[in-house]
Amino acid sequence: MTAMHTAFLLGTGLFWTVAYVLLIRTGLRERTFGMPVVAFATNISWEFMFAFVRPPSGVMHVINIVWFCFDVAIGYTVVRFGRAEFPQLPDRLFLPALAVLLALAYPGMNYASEQFDEGVGAITAFGSNLAMSAMFLAMLAARRGTRGQSVGIAVAKLLGTACASLSMLTDPDGEPRYDSALMYYLYIGCFLLDLAYAYAVFAVGRAERTSHSAEVPAQSALQR
Repeated sequence: MTAMHTAFLLGTGLFWTVAYVLLIRTGLRERTFGMPVVAFATNISWEFMFAFVRPPSGVMHVINIVWFCFDVAIGYTVVRFGRAEFPQLPDRLFLPALAVLLALAYPGMNYASEQFDEGVGAITAFGSNLAMSAMFLAMLAARRGTRGQSVGIAVAKLLGTACASLSMLTDPDGEPRYDSALMYYLYIGCFLLDLAYAYAVFAVGRAERTSHSAEVPAQSALQR
């Protein structure tokens, strides 16, 4: 293992840990969840699988366990505040629907890993990450604001996934299929969508601040 590869692995762990902490803190403060629900289901399934069922060797095993614990905390924000984000869904159906989603997510990730990755987690990790990046953008549009989201989350996610891509490309023991056209599509696709999400959160947040600044003088004038 080269020093560069190790540095990128540690960068992956550091930046994604920052993203998780910010997601949890923002969700608790704003009484919502910051990770799209489907992305949460696939994410916690992947991390459970590669923390406890088929753990890798070395530093990534420890990182996966830490990430799983953070995902449990994110899951708490989904359970605690999720009903308000789905007003069309009857309250009594929210938890059963979430349970069904989790029940479908784990075998789906497992079968995909066995089918395309020989039980290893690389293709499923980047494939689900690409979908997650698109879901973050969709959630920003659906909420029409930055509730539960921040530029810090977006940038940490961007840097964490970029480091993960670079760690794959600098792995001296990496398999040829990880240097394939499919993997380059996933590396580049994740980066571009994460970059778009970071810019979108910044732009929407700036528009929200501008709107708020304009409303305050108007309210003061009305009070007079």
